[in-house]
Amino acid sequence: MQHITSSGYNIYFNDDCYSYLQALLAPGSYSNIFIIADENTSQHCLPNFLAQLATELPIEIIEFDAGEINKTIETCIQVWHALTDMGADRKSLVINVGGGVLTDLGGFAASTFKRGMDFINVPTTLLAMVDASVGGKTGIDLGVLKNQIGVINNPVAVLIDSQYLETLPAAEMRSGLAEMLKHGLIEDEKYWAQFSNLDGLTTNDLDSLIYRSVQIKNEVVMQDPTEKGLRKILNFGHTLGHAIESYFLESPLKTTLLHGEAIAIGMILEAHISVAKNLLPQAEYIQIKEVIHSIFPKVEFTPQDIDIVIGLLIHDKKNEAGKVQFVLLERIGHAVINKEAENQLIFNAFGDYQN
Repeated sequence: MQHITSSGYNIYFNDDCYSYLQALLAPGSYSNIFIIADENTSQHCLPNFLAQLATELPIEIIEFDAGEINKTIETCIQVWHALTDMGADRKSLVINVGGGVLTDLGGFAASTFKRGMDFINVPTTLLAMVDASVGGKTGIDLGVLKNQIGVINNPVAVLIDSQYLETLPAAEMRSGLAEMLKHGLIEDEKYWAQFSNLDGLTTNDLDSLIYRSVQIKNEVVMQDPTEKGLRKILNFGHTLGHAIESYFLESPLKTTLLHGEAIAIGMILEAHISVAKNLLPQAEYIQIKEVIHSIFPKVEFTPQDIDIVIGLLIHDKKNEAGKVQFVLLERIGHAVINKEAENQLIFNAFGDYQN
């Protein structure tokens, strides 16, 4: 599978990942290697990765607890202390082996330690492969507010090996599908259509779908690396999705949602708002709703839940001059940015989602 070229780095796939690593880690290239993992990837993915890592360089492993709840400044401080105690310097290499939480936090820790170390992302979840590890976004949450602190800083490379997906629970695989669906909805109608029937999906099919998803995200990022305009389309479903994810993470009365589960809800809601704003045809909205509901179970919201979610929208990173900015759809395969929506439209969207 041909590598994908991005801004100053490449994205490699499957066997090519390890050929690249072997060449990169030639004697004299780096002083030592620090692998950052969580307890899940340490158990299920790290043994295979280490077996492929042909190098004489000293290797240290830094592990933290898994989950969005640990994507915090406190965890980042622990990583910085570990790097310090183990003798990391600016010629050290950080390799992040894990899902989106880990690549976000590990990339941020590497980007800020001693004002910047080289890092590589080795995504091990579908979500991280098609979204979090690509595009240079790193960061941590501020309380329950998603990705409020961070920098855009590209890795040395991204290494996508689909065999790690064999270790994932079904819910985590579904979570990754949400971002792939999003890429089709904002950029490629034909790609979206491939998700209308996932029965009989083979490993080769999945590799091709992952590859195209990464292509779509990379093409958008290359045109707008710092999210001044076009890159905002990658946030379709995320304005409401992030608010829902934050609320369910914070509330003791709610079951925490995976990122993709929250974004799936957000995409339905924001597609409904697109119809209400006379942008998206009703028939296309119905198709979007049916496909997403066929993959993701429905979540119940009370009127109080909706009020709280709307209150959290003010913290969205796309906002300008205190106004909430949505990414909406004009049609499947074409998104538009910087659209506002009245609270009543949001309530109506929740009502239709639950019907």
